[in-house]
Amino acid sequence: MAPVTAPAKVLVSGANGYIAAWVVRVLLEAGYTVRGTVRSAAKGEHLKTLFASFGNAFEVVVVEDITKEGAFDEAVKGVDLVEHTASPFHFNVKEPDDLIVPAVRGTVGILESVKKYGSNVKRVVITSSCAAVLKPSAEPAVWDESSWNDPAIEEVKEKGAGAPPMIIYRASKTLAEKSAWEFYEKNKSTVGWDLAVLNPPFVFGPPIHDVPSLRGLNTSMQDLYNTVVLGTKDSAAMASINSAWIDVRDLAKAHLLAAETAGAGGERIIVSAGPFYWQDIVDAANTITPAPLPNLTKGSPGATKGKTYMINYNTAKSDRVLGLKHRSMGEMVRDCLVDFAAFQGKD
Repeated sequence: MAPVTAPAKVLVSGANGYIAAWVVRVLLEAGYTVRGTVRSAAKGEHLKTLFASFGNAFEVVVVEDITKEGAFDEAVKGVDLVEHTASPFHFNVKEPDDLIVPAVRGTVGILESVKKYGSNVKRVVITSSCAAVLKPSAEPAVWDESSWNDPAIEEVKEKGAGAPPMIIYRASKTLAEKSAWEFYEKNKSTVGWDLAVLNPPFVFGPPIHDVPSLRGLNTSMQDLYNTVVLGTKDSAAMASINSAWIDVRDLAKAHLLAAETAGAGGERIIVSAGPFYWQDIVDAANTITPAPLPNLTKGSPGATKGKTYMINYNTAKSDRVLGLKHRSMGEMVRDCLVDFAAFQGKD
């Protein structure tokens, strides 16, 4: 039996975020009632307009500071499912705690609130990251759910504010997810819910959250725009920088599947469409006809065809437990470019 099914009520934290807005949409379209948290009433206005057609099935509540004790106490009351996505993803870091504190306290805090006041909750789904999975490697590696990015934690302990922002981000995601599992293991015999964690890599795809201009894109989409449209990476970088990706719409579907699939409970699940070099994405962009935008960067076409990926992920668990299907890179890139084109002249 599934832990939840529509028309159950869902709490989505950080609902005005890039990933969360799509999670809200997918849940509403599946027949759920959704309560979304935002940090201020103003940040909820776009969502109210975006989801107006769903009427009373969507509501916004304000949680000003997710690091405060009891921040989610009221928000979790009366919901059957919690989708926790609120966690910072940026590299404007002065101190490690700028990322680590909200990531860890926000995660533990919402679990504490669910334990105390979420009497109806049957499952909590948390958005972690492949940043909590991968490790430094001089050889090609395929990571699975057994891997933890402990080296990032150690580097931040050693270097403090001198650690690279990307490493601080990775440490924040690792520490937050570890904290979630520690809380769950300690309390699972006394709570009426279980925990599922999704670990996506880079997330791309058209945004539906409030983006007033291209300068306001979220971090991953800003990187995509800068690389493909503005040409901020040289050919050598595009042929050597490797990671993995997932379309934001497929990640949102994964959140729905993780909620409805009994076997997802108690599982850490990597969700990835596959690896990429930036040149792969640029090549995909230049094959789209008609071109949504002119004069895209070209780099060295075909330079990464057949090239070994240094970073990749084993998605056997996602395939087996969730049965998640993925959009192609071509579809993702096309839809992003169409979205970028719509912004032209707004900056």
